[in-house]
Amino acid sequence: MDHPLPLTGERTLPGVPGEEYWFARHEAAYRWVAAAHGDLLRGGVVVEAGSGEGYGAAILREAGARLVVALELDEAAASHAGSTYTGVTTTRANLAAMPLAPGSADVLVSLQVIEHLWDLPAFLLDCAAAVRPGGLVVVTTPNRPVFSPGLGRGERPTNPFHVEELDAEQLASLLTGSGLADVDVLGLRHGARIVAWERQTGAGIVAAQIAAVTGAGPVPDGLGAFVSSITCSDFTIGDLTSDAQDLVAIAVRP
Repeated sequence: MDHPLPLTGERTLPGVPGEEYWFARHEAAYRWVAAAHGDLLRGGVVVEAGSGEGYGAAILREAGARLVVALELDEAAASHAGSTYTGVTTTRANLAAMPLAPGSADVLVSLQVIEHLWDLPAFLLDCAAAVRPGGLVVVTTPNRPVFSPGLGRGERPTNPFHVEELDAEQLASLLTGSGLADVDVLGLRHGARIVAWERQTGAGIVAAQIAAVTGAGPVPDGLGAFVSSITCSDFTIGDLTSDAQDLVAIAVRP
């Protein structure tokens, strides 16, 4: 299936062959927010800061939010989302100057976005200000020690789309520094089926996909078929462990 938006090497899109692992990994976080925090979503105002293709904002709308405002800078992505996900209000916006009234949102989510931002403390201050007292801020980001082994704090990532990658302690400190409270950092991990495949093949699923694209290393037999079968149910979110692929942070505005 072709998608009307081009693959950029970073943006994840639904329905694209070969992208199933990355799409499902992202989708799992949205589904978790919808399930774990449905009480705040239902009937509430939800903002997604950095909404990309728009599928995640649609998931949050389907969870019962009264209004979902999706902020996206890329013109093509915002146009596509606006015409495809009609239950969501999609607005072109630069996250360096979010057009949100103070205390206007019940929940603000920004998933797989903060690693792209040049002034993260300022962005998180804006997120905290946009949420009403008692409201929730949820962010996800790659877990640097797992995503980029050997990369130190403050070092420029090899991923050209990322400004900085974080560990759990850094992320918690940034959220607390923005004035948010009750910060909890969880981990998104591979579920049992992916773990079993990795043990059977002796290959990491991420490294194997990179090798398949770049030719830099052996590719396990059956990789394509296995990747095409992956869904969001192949990931779990829970207490942070050393093998977490992504960090999932939740914080409350006091």
